[in-house]
Amino acid sequence: MPYANLKVPAGLVDAQQKERWVHQITEMYVEAFGEQARATTMVLVEEVPDGGWGIGDHVLTLAQLTGDGPG
Repeated sequence: MPYANLKVPAGLVDAQQKERWVHQITEMYVEAFGEQARATTMVLVEEVPDGGWGIGDHVLTLAQLTGDGPG
């Protein structure tokens, strides 16, 4: 079963964007594995709470990632 797990900061994307991602990623797997992959492709969009991740030993916030805060 093809599987994609996308982790994004909570509040960064809306329901429409998540739906577009599900469709686009499903299509990508169908292109790679054929139409039979459509029925079993799972796309999981997980929202990570603000400050719940970091890069290079720095905790990131939604404001930093969107350019609305100190960074």
